Amino acid sequence: MTKEIVRQLDYIFKARSIAVIGASATPPKWGYMMVNTPLKTGYRGAIYPVNPREKNIEGLPCYPNVSEIPGDVDLAVIVVPAVTISAVMAECAAKGVKGAVVITAGFAETGGEGRILQDEVVKIARAGGIRFVGPNCMGIWSSAARLNLSFDQPPLAGGIAFVSQSGTFGGSLAEIARIKGYGLSKFISIGNQADLEAADYLEYLGEDEDTKAIVFYMEGFRDGGRFFDVARHVVRRKPITIYKAGRKKAAARATISHTSSIAGSDEVFDSLCRQAGLIRVYEAEHSFDMAEALVSQPLPKGRRIAIIGSGGQGVVISDACEGLGLEIPELDGETRAKLKKGLPAHAPTPSNPVDFAGALRTSLDEARVIETLAQVDYIDGIICNVPFYGFATGAVADVARISIEGAAVLAAIPAKYGKPMITLKWRREGTDIIQDVMKSAHVPAYDTPEQCARAMYALVEYAQIRKISSEGE
Repeated sequence: MTKEIVRQLDYIFKARSIAVIGASATPPKWGYMMVNTPLKTGYRGAIYPVNPREKNIEGLPCYPNVSEIPGDVDLAVIVVPAVTISAVMAECAAKGVKGAVVITAGFAETGGEGRILQDEVVKIARAGGIRFVGPNCMGIWSSAARLNLSFDQPPLAGGIAFVSQSGTFGGSLAEIARIKGYGLSKFISIGNQADLEAADYLEYLGEDEDTKAIVFYMEGFRDGGRFFDVARHVVRRKPITIYKAGRKKAAARATISHTSSIAGSDEVFDSLCRQAGLIRVYEAEHSFDMAEALVSQPLPKGRRIAIIGSGGQGVVISDACEGLGLEIPELDGETRAKLKKGLPAHAPTPSNPVDFAGALRTSLDEARVIETLAQVDYIDGIICNVPFYGFATGAVADVARISIEGAAVLAAIPAKYGKPMITLKWRREGTDIIQDVMKSAHVPAYDTPEQCARAMYALVEYAQIRKISSEGE
C-alpha cells in the first residue's frame, strides 16, 4: 500500500495545479482566501478559480465549472455548500482530478443526516479515483509545492510534518512554531477523516523525503489499529510525537461535535503509544520543542547529560532533566581539572552542572569548555547556553571574529562527537551573530530550561525506541 498512497497523495501535496471550486471575489470569504492565499504566498503551480458568476478573480480567469478548465487539474479545493459537494465531486472525477481538499463543514460532525451526506461524497470520490482531505478542515500547507491553503503568513520550510485534527487550534500551534523558528514540511488539517485518515497521512509522511519528524494533534481515530500498526514501522525511520485530546470526560464529549470523533480510553491509548514507539506529550506545544531537536541532532547512546550554565540556571535545568528521567552524572577528577583551566578564576570547582559563575570571557572560551565535556565517554548529551560575547574586550571587529570562531567550534560539536547539543538563549542581546552561526548548523536554541530538558528527553526516548525497534526486526 505504501507506494500507492505516495502516488495518490502526491497529487495533493505536490499538486502542479489547483481548481478552487466555489471561488469568490469577495474578501474574507473562504472562496476568496483559497485563491488569494496560494497566489500571494508563492504557490508554484496553476490556479483555476471556478465560479459561474465571475469572469476573473485576483487577475485570474474564472471558469463556470471544472470541465471547462483547459489544463489538467491535480487538486480540487472545495468550498461550496455541503449539499452540493456530491455533484461537485462527480464533476471532478469526470475531469480526471485525483486529489481534493474539502474545506466545507456540515457533515458527520452535525449528526445522522450529515453522516449520510459524508458517506455519499466518499462513495463518489472513491469510485472516481479521488483521495481527499477533510471535510470540515482548514486546509493544508506543503513546502514541496509551496502550496498554502491555511495561513496568512506561511510556515517556515523545515523538517517537521504537523497533522492536526483541529483546524483553528492546529493553525495556532503552527503559527507558534513559525514564531519560534521551527520549520514545517507539511501542515495537514484532517477534519473528519471521511476518506483519508490519520494512518494514511502517517504512511505517506513516513516516505516523504522532506519530513524528518512527525507531530500529531489527535482527538480520535477511525481505525486506531491500523494507525498504530503503521506507526510501528514508521518509527524505525522517523520519530513521532503525539498529543491526544479528549482525555477527560468533558473534552471527550466535545470531540464528537468538533470532528465526529470518539475519544476512547486514555489508558488504552497510552499503552498503545508505548507499544508502537510514539512519544506522547501532555501539552500540545511541547511536541514542537521536541521535534525541533529530533530533526537536527544525533541520537544519544544513553541518558547521561552534562549541563553547563551559571548558578541557578544549571540547577533549574538539572531539576527539569531529572524530573524526566535523565541522569546528571558527577564528573571524575581528571575531567574537573581540565575544565577548571578554562573557567574563570572565581568559578567553583566544576561538577555537573558546570557553573561558569556569571560568564566566560569569550564564546571561544565557552566552546572549548563544552568541547572538553563532549569528549567524556560517560556523557551522552550536552545542554549549554547560546554563547554571549558581551564580556569580551578589544576592538569590535576582533570581538566579532572571536565570537564567530567560538560559535563555529561549538556548532561543530554534535557532528564531530556524535552527541546531541541543546542550547538555552539565556541572554537576548549581543548574541545575534552567534545565533546565526548556530542556526546554520541546525543546533536548536530554546527559551527556557524546561524546553531544553524536554528536547533532550525526546532524543533519549527516541534513541531507545529505535533500539527496541531494531532488536524486534
